[in-house]
Amino acid sequence: MKIFLIRHGESMQNTKENFSIKLPDHKVYLTDKGKKEAERAGEFLKDYCTHNTINLDSSVLWISPYERTRETARIINSHLNISKQKEDIALIEQRYGLFSDKEISEIREKYPVEFAFYDNYYKNDGKFYARLPQGESPYDVALRTRQFIETIYRDKEDTLFIVTHGITIKTFVMNFMHYTPEWYSKEITPSNCSIRLIDTDHNPTTEEYIYNKPKVKVKK
Repeated sequence: MKIFLIRHGESMQNTKENFSIKLPDHKVYLTDKGKKEAERAGEFLKDYCTHNTINLDSSVLWISPYERTRETARIINSHLNISKQKEDIALIEQRYGLFSDKEISEIREKYPVEFAFYDNYYKNDGKFYARLPQGESPYDVALRTRQFIETIYRDKEDTLFIVTHGITIKTFVMNFMHYTPEWYSKEITPSNCSIRLIDTDHNPTTEEYIYNKPKVKVKK
């Protein structure tokens, strides 16, 4: 099984433009830069698959049903032409609840009690467990990605391209590789349109970034 984990391109939330627009998270869309990032990622993946003789005809494209991931997937797939496409709500981003679409200074001012509770967890090595008010913790996201992994094993598909979100990718890797919450807390969030490959053909614990490699070396 080859699993390509792809984060969406730069979005209006990444640039903080959505702090004034106030779109709900599932409606946040790509910036022009994000669209160009998706184009480059699609070109890279096409070349990579050609060079490594990966059969795209028997591949499946999984997509988080958010606007920015759908946009990214459409652009990438204009290069790959994968006909088998599926969406799964388990792949959505961590839900930020009351803290969504707000600067940290605004959160502190509007929700001092809620922020203090969250911050206490975060500062005491509880980043993985800290649940956002009316939202989720990374722990909650990990439960979703664990269910998704069961789905792809049930479907028995060999090559998967998964377009999703940063926190979702981290919890997916954590579950798939049997890593700990401490690993999650130390691992950096993947950059926009980064591509992480998990290849179980060679070693079930092999993982690497093949595009937009982070500055911090990936833990093996």
